[in-house]
Amino acid sequence: MSPSAAPTLSELRERVQQMQGRPAAQPVATHPAFAGLLQLQAGSTYSVDSMSLAVALMAGPSADGAWCGVVGSAELGLEAAAAAGVELRRTILVPDPGEAWLEVTAALIDVLGVVVLRAPAHVGAKDVSRIGARLRQRGGILIAHGDWPRSEARLTMREVEWVGVGRGHGHLQARRATIEVQRGTAPARRGRLWMPDEAQVIRRVEDAPTRLRSVS
Repeated sequence: MSPSAAPTLSELRERVQQMQGRPAAQPVATHPAFAGLLQLQAGSTYSVDSMSLAVALMAGPSADGAWCGVVGSAELGLEAAAAAGVELRRTILVPDPGEAWLEVTAALIDVLGVVVLRAPAHVGAKDVSRIGARLRQRGGILIAHGDWPRSEARLTMREVEWVGVGRGHGHLQARRATIEVQRGTAPARRGRLWMPDEAQVIRRVEDAPTRLRSVS
């Protein structure tokens, strides 16, 4: 075989996945604020340290037409989620699954494109393997709010700054934060984002703000 005919690394990875009975991961619509930081992949799990990050990750697929589910979290602000781009009409909420969290999560993965889970304090290896296999089979995405072993990437909010509070007056209007994305042992990627800006839009700090439409 000539050098030009040699398979690329991506082709080899796809062949291995096919031999293992797993479909190759496919890119999924990702919120534009994460450009250069993260590209969501079907069949993967991502862990985040805040519900704000979970909503931001869910917003990309949701705005693209995906059905989503949120399990075990009463922290979801519906107004903020809608402003971020989450389509509430295609979002299923299960605030308190109790001890049935694993069964509920697995069932939603079977029918939804994205599932956000408030991860329990301890997740067993068998549970991780079961959910991982279901995600790969269905091509879904799990966003774990909390620690989740063997995540594709871990996202953390650092250097958070609130805007809008003066000396003893005013109210919180916007929040800037450094988003750190860690994938395995690779160097972390970082970007400064509004989470959200004064117009309730999630965007890169250096990007121009979205103009607010006047209301007559």
